[in-house]
Amino acid sequence: MTKRTPWLYIPTLYFSEGLPYVIVYTVSAIMYKTMGMSNEFIGYTSILYLPWVIKMFWSPLVDVYTTKRFWIITTQLLMACMFALLALSITTSYFVVLTLAAFILAAFISATHDIAADGYYMLALDKKDQAFFLGVRSTFYRIAMIFGTGLLVVLAGTIEKRTGNIPAGWSMVMAVAALLFMCAFLFHRHYLPHPPADSTAPVSEMTKGFRDAFRTYFKQDKIAAIVAFILLYRLGEAMLVKMAAPFLLDSPEAGGLGLATDTVGYVYGTVGVISLCAGGILGGWLIARFGLKRCIWPMAVLLNAPDILYVYMSMSPPALTAVYAMVALEQFGYGLGFTAFSVFLMYIARAPYKTSHFAISTGLMALGMMLPGMFSGVLQSALGYAGFFITVLVLTLPGMALLFFIPLEKNSPT
Repeated sequence: MTKRTPWLYIPTLYFSEGLPYVIVYTVSAIMYKTMGMSNEFIGYTSILYLPWVIKMFWSPLVDVYTTKRFWIITTQLLMACMFALLALSITTSYFVVLTLAAFILAAFISATHDIAADGYYMLALDKKDQAFFLGVRSTFYRIAMIFGTGLLVVLAGTIEKRTGNIPAGWSMVMAVAALLFMCAFLFHRHYLPHPPADSTAPVSEMTKGFRDAFRTYFKQDKIAAIVAFILLYRLGEAMLVKMAAPFLLDSPEAGGLGLATDTVGYVYGTVGVISLCAGGILGGWLIARFGLKRCIWPMAVLLNAPDILYVYMSMSPPALTAVYAMVALEQFGYGLGFTAFSVFLMYIARAPYKTSHFAISTGLMALGMMLPGMFSGVLQSALGYAGFFITVLVLTLPGMALLFFIPLEKNSPT
């Protein structure tokens, strides 16, 4: 068989991993807002994050039953079906129930795809290529974010402006996503290699490994502080991220900025995500250069301090150019702070269960995003946008305070 080059299948694999996540969790909030749903409802849609919280519990099944390659192509086909269902559901009178059901199913399928893709990555590439393509996979995951929150939202807004039909724009967005996943399914079914190591494992071995991974994770020194830090580090950001798009879209009478849908795609989904990527790249370089212990404090401050810009925008709506700059600055700080957080999660993953430990940490991280996000809409409706963003600033303090208690001194950048 002809050798398959990772330069073709790694970018498409991780674009396929990033796109459903950003559509399910972020684009759905913008869609529901433009279709007249309340901020309370949008906050409650944070429950869509649940599959990424609990995916660690069925990850052994992906190892035990058949191959990672099979799981990848099967979940991509199912994802195409889910987005096709969404495209058909949006224009019906039962769109809320039908779209929520489809988004929930898509979230579980996407989380399963994540498990399989990450496992396949480690099996299909040797150690040298794993390190080399780490930047490639991260880059195409971010490109998927720009495509989802940027280009797809702009597409929906453009159709809305030209036709005056909001559901038609979002139906087209989901149809495009369905087409992309059908193409991904066909391409990967033909092109993905069959690594010899990609095989089933004995159920008894997987069960023991799964149990031991949890036991060793929760027996770490200062585990209570570690878990509290993972849950609270992004508490303010978890609230902010769910209400940022509604704030940009809401009318000035409702306290928002009154931006058009396509403008939000440019501001938040394109310029914002590019700034997020730039912050992540710079953060990785700084940590490699100076170490996590020296970087995490300033990066935590840079993660949270720019939230004050949303307080300013809610009290004194600025010109559009200033909105671009402020959202970009906030997302740049988020990229820096999140990079430090991600590196910390890698450092607390202990051999021989590093993969499982990291999965547990990311599950806790997802829980720390989901629960606050669920209540963000209720809080915003009670306090108004200005009061909500001030509260967000206050909620950044517990996570930063926990920096005094986590075991940074044991970690190194290598």
